[in-house]
Amino acid sequence: MQKPSKNPGESFKRLRKGAQQLLTSPKKRLSKRKGRSKDSLTNPSEKTGLPPGSLIHVGDFCQLETAIHSVTYNKETVDQQRIGSPKELAGFDDSESVAWITVEGLSDVDLIEEIGIMAGIHPLVIEDILTTHQRPKFEVYDSYLFIVSSNLTGIQNEEKQEMVVEHEQISLLILANAVFVFRERTDDLFQPLIRRIKTRRGKIRSMGSDYLAYALIDILVDQLFHLTDTMDDTITLLEDRLLFSEPTKDMPITIQQLKREAIFIKKHVVPIKELTGAILRSDSPLIHERTNIYFRDVSDHALRLSEAVESYRELLAGLSSLYISGLSNRMNEVMKVLTLFASVFIPLTFLAGIYGMNFEYMPELHWKWAYPILWLFFLIIPAGLFWYFRKKKWL
Repeated sequence: MQKPSKNPGESFKRLRKGAQQLLTSPKKRLSKRKGRSKDSLTNPSEKTGLPPGSLIHVGDFCQLETAIHSVTYNKETVDQQRIGSPKELAGFDDSESVAWITVEGLSDVDLIEEIGIMAGIHPLVIEDILTTHQRPKFEVYDSYLFIVSSNLTGIQNEEKQEMVVEHEQISLLILANAVFVFRERTDDLFQPLIRRIKTRRGKIRSMGSDYLAYALIDILVDQLFHLTDTMDDTITLLEDRLLFSEPTKDMPITIQQLKREAIFIKKHVVPIKELTGAILRSDSPLIHERTNIYFRDVSDHALRLSEAVESYRELLAGLSSLYISGLSNRMNEVMKVLTLFASVFIPLTFLAGIYGMNFEYMPELHWKWAYPILWLFFLIIPAGLFWYFRKKKWL
């Protein structure tokens, strides 16, 4: 029996080799679409049969190039630079400064693996980083903490009263003096935090890596408030359209699409409340007691978001009922008009039917004023019926 290797790099290589053998099988599980790495899958179900810790990217690439940026700071200095190779990160956790290392783009599996080996990260954690369909969670390890969160962005189409939610998984590794952030794309999401570090705004320059992790999670939660505001605006526009204009055929599709987005948002917002609660209950030495009060604030925000998303689901259910009620009211109005017209013409049709018969002995047919008198009835009867309908408030 072969003894397990003490070198984590060798275990990584063995897992990768076994995974590659499975992935090159005739089953052809790998996605071959243009612009996708050979080590990439579309859905987590495609990993069925692979050994645990198989380092394969799962999800759609937001960007193909993987870039590494670092911000190292303490009370006195700040150093921001782009990292060309993971080897440049050697000794990142040895100094008294706090290192914030951001990896943007998960397409380069080998590079992510090399960073994991250098930081002493478990293969299953790296697998979770590369699998971008994770539920937000918090895990405690001996020398680091692992957090999976979500960056949700709402794109609103005011003309169609629609909203589409874009999802990005963001993974955090919290070490004693460093925080690793793994992202799927590059944007300006964390630029306000970088400016705070450079300008010494707030306490971040005098706090540790746990406070940096709080600041990152706080930005993600604040981003969710922008999402709920967009959802609220979209629902309000749709509600006004239902109340003050006639419902259209595309409204049920729009409402159903918003319901799906609300369910998707809830799937990522509710676990954040659980995540922050787990952080507060954690006894890890990497989370200092002085930072707990800030995580409690984030937990309160997550609770508000969860309640807001639940209320939007109820509002959308109410919009469905409102749409059905609007259709019913419109149909009732149409039937009301048709019924009134039918009620007016029924007695007129009765008179026309009587005097349209071909009996020989009908004395009214030979009267001189019979035709004008009949027209007089034709006018008096509808007028009387309309007066009666108004009196009964049917009109």
